[in-house]
Amino acid sequence: MRDVIRDSYFGHLLRLVYKPRWLRYAEELDGFVIPKFPQSNSGDTNGHELHSDSLPSMRGPDLHLVSWYDGHDDENPRNWTLGKKCYVTFLIMILTTTVYVGSAIYAPAVGPAAEYFGVSTLVSSLGISLFVAGYGIGPLFLSGITEVPAIGRTSVYIITLLIFFILQILTALVDNFAGLLVLRFVAGFMGSPALATAGASLDDMFPAHKLAYSMGFWGLAAEAAPAMAPIISGFVIQSDGWRWAFWEMSILSGFCLILLFFFLPETSPDTILLRRAQRIRRQSSNPHYQSRLEITHALLPFSHIVVDSLLRPIALTCTEPIIIAINLYTGLVYATLYSFFESFPIVYEQGYGWELGVSTLPFAALFIGSFIGWAIYSFWNWKWVDQPYNPNGPTRSPETRIPCALIGAFCLPTCILWFAWTANKVHWIAPVLSGIPFGMASTLIFNPFLTYLPYAYPQYAASALASNDFFRSMMGAGMPIAAHPLFHNLGVDWGNTIIGLLSVAMIPIPFVLYKAGPWLRERSKIAL
Repeated sequence: MRDVIRDSYFGHLLRLVYKPRWLRYAEELDGFVIPKFPQSNSGDTNGHELHSDSLPSMRGPDLHLVSWYDGHDDENPRNWTLGKKCYVTFLIMILTTTVYVGSAIYAPAVGPAAEYFGVSTLVSSLGISLFVAGYGIGPLFLSGITEVPAIGRTSVYIITLLIFFILQILTALVDNFAGLLVLRFVAGFMGSPALATAGASLDDMFPAHKLAYSMGFWGLAAEAAPAMAPIISGFVIQSDGWRWAFWEMSILSGFCLILLFFFLPETSPDTILLRRAQRIRRQSSNPHYQSRLEITHALLPFSHIVVDSLLRPIALTCTEPIIIAINLYTGLVYATLYSFFESFPIVYEQGYGWELGVSTLPFAALFIGSFIGWAIYSFWNWKWVDQPYNPNGPTRSPETRIPCALIGAFCLPTCILWFAWTANKVHWIAPVLSGIPFGMASTLIFNPFLTYLPYAYPQYAASALASNDFFRSMMGAGMPIAAHPLFHNLGVDWGNTIIGLLSVAMIPIPFVLYKAGPWLRERSKIAL
C-alpha cells in the first residue's frame, strides 16, 4: 500500500513539497549505488541531433540510458504482483464505468428535461448525442498527451476527472438548454481519456498472452455501464426530477476522483523511468542520466505531436481497409445500443404501460449478456491463446485474436430482429430476453477487434484505437437523433428490422478479416 500511495497523484504532489521518509524511493536512500546503464552517444540518437535548447546538458559526454535494474525490477508494471495488477485494473474499471454511465444516465431524463426547457424530445436527446460526440473527439486531442513521459497517464486521468466532476455539478444547476448542451459536450470531452487510454494502462501491466483477461473485464465495464445507467437514474428522476441524474453523477464521479487521487499508481513505464532518471540526477548531480523516451520526446517538434495525435487517426480512418471495416462494424454495434434509449421507452412505457423507473429495468439483460460474452471470451483466450503460449516460439498472427467475433456476428442480428418482432406483440419477457444476445454480441465483437488493432498496427496502435473510438462514437452520437423519426415513422418493428438487416450485411466482416487479414496487411504500408 505504501508503494501505491507513493506512486499516486497525491503521493507525487506530496513529494514535490515534502518528502517523508516513508515515501522515498530506493534511489533516495542512504547507501544506494547507481548501477551501470547502457550508454548512447549524445550526437547520434536514431539519426537525430539533440536540441541543445531543450537538453543543454547533452553537449559532449555520453548519455547514460536509465532503464530497469533487472528482469525482476518491482517498479516495472509488468513485474507487479497479480494482486496489485488486479487492484489497478479494478480502479480503471471504476473510472471507465463512471464516464460511460455519464453518457446514458440522461436517457430517462430526456422527456422531463424537454418539458422543463420547452423543447421537443428530439432536441432534448442532443444531451446524449453531444456527450458521446465529446468523448469521441476528445481522444484525438488528449490521448497523445498520456504518451508524453513528463505527463504520464495518472495525471491526465485525475485532472480531467476533476473537471468532469465539476461539470456534473454545473449541469445539475444549469437553467438554460443551450448551457446544458455545452456542459454535456465538454463533460464527454473531459471524460474521454478514461475510455481511450484505459487499454494502454492495462497493456502497461499485462503481457500479450494475459492482456485479453484484463481487457475483457475492463470491456465488460465499458459495455455494461451505458446499459445500467438508465436503471441508476430512472427511479430517482421519476421521484425527484431530471436534475438528480446529474447529482447522482456528481456523487459517483466525486467518489471516483477521491479514490483515484489517493490510490491509483502511475502505470506508464516511460513516465516511471523518467522519474527514476530525475531522482538519479538529483542524487548524483550528474545531468547525463536520461531515460530513452525523455531524449526522444525532446527531439520531436510540436508539429509532429499534432500529426500523431490528431491527423493520423483521421488518415487511418480513410485509407486502411482493415480499420475502415472494423470502425463500421463497431460503429453499428454502438449505434444499436444508443437506439435502445429511444425504442425502449416506446416499448415499455407506451406499449406495456410501465412507469419510468420500471421501464429501465430491461437494460439489465444487456449486462447479463455482456457477462456471458466476457466468460466466453476469457475461456477462449485461456484455451487457445494463453495455454499454447510459448515465449520462445514464433510470433502468432494478429488474426488469431478474431475468432470470437465470428460468434458475435450472429448474436447481433439475432438480438435486433428478436426485439423488433416481439416488442408489444407478445409477453414482455420476450423482448426483455432479446437484450442478452446483444450484450454477448457487443463483448464478442468489441474485445477481439480492439485487441486485434494494436497487434495489426503496432507502430500506430494509439492512432488506430483513437480512429476507432472517434468513428464509433460519431455513429453512436448520431443514432439518438436518427432513431426518433425512424421508430416514430416506421414503428419499432420495421425500424429495428432496418438496423437488423444492416447487421446481417456486416456478418462477413470478421470472416473476411480472419481469412484475408494477412493479405490486407501485406499490402499496407504501416500494418505489421
